[in-house]
Amino acid sequence: MAVAESARKKSGAAIDVSSMDKVIGYRLRRAQHYVFQQFGESFAQYDLRPSEYSTLVLVEDNPGRRQNEIADALGIKKANFVALIRGLVERGYIELAQPPSDRRAHALHLTEAGRQLTKQIRKTQDDFEAHCIEMLGGIDARDQLIALLDRLTPPRER
Repeated sequence: MAVAESARKKSGAAIDVSSMDKVIGYRLRRAQHYVFQQFGESFAQYDLRPSEYSTLVLVEDNPGRRQNEIADALGIKKANFVALIRGLVERGYIELAQPPSDRRAHALHLTEAGRQLTKQIRKTQDDFEAHCIEMLGGIDARDQLIALLDRLTPPRER
């Protein structure tokens, strides 16, 4: 439920949010909230958060990379990423290995269960992405949105 809608239901009157309508950060946060909510519904059967989905896909695409490399690519703090990985290991989707060059690091690999899950969730993401593209009005609108977001993202974080 939207914040303004929730407040209106409690008080009976709509909250005036017009001063926020042109604030980029506010609009990005509202869009992110909605997309993540829709993601949650699409991925409910897998019990995955967006960060877990992204981690599984990047580990599949980059087997053997160290935890800190994947965390950096996703913009997740190291401490939070350790907990995220621990959960995926406990669920049997990821396994850790020590690279010979650095005994303190952990290289990430998908287990067979992780590979099977990732195959399924990539299909679900494709369907979800198609839905988002349709909501935007097509591929050109998606590409335009991505280009605009890139302007707000430092080059090293793209």
